[in-house]
Amino acid sequence: MYILFTILIVIAAILLILLVLVQNSKGGGLAAGFASGNQVMGAPKTADFLEKASWTLAAIIIVLSILAVGINKGQQINADDNSAITEQVQEAADALAPAADLNQEAAE
Repeated sequence: MYILFTILIVIAAILLILLVLVQNSKGGGLAAGFASGNQVMGAPKTADFLEKASWTLAAIIIVLSILAVGINKGQQINADDNSAITEQVQEAADALAPAADLNQEAAE
């Protein structure tokens, strides 16, 4: 799941980079080419859409990053719990091993 979130973050980051490059800057950008008067979505509406899309992608990156950290931390906690349980089982087995050896010697 962590890898899925990482891939989604990378895709969203690439899309965000492309959106920022397309936006109209002070000197004109790629969005300036859409400024013809007979378009349904003129330059102002295109700029608004690009800005909203940029903010949305930024929010998606933030949320996915927080989720990825939470999942990664959860996986680390599970791994730590499993190692602690394995260590306790090993200690119990080590404690019982001399008693099992004594029982085998007594049976012989």
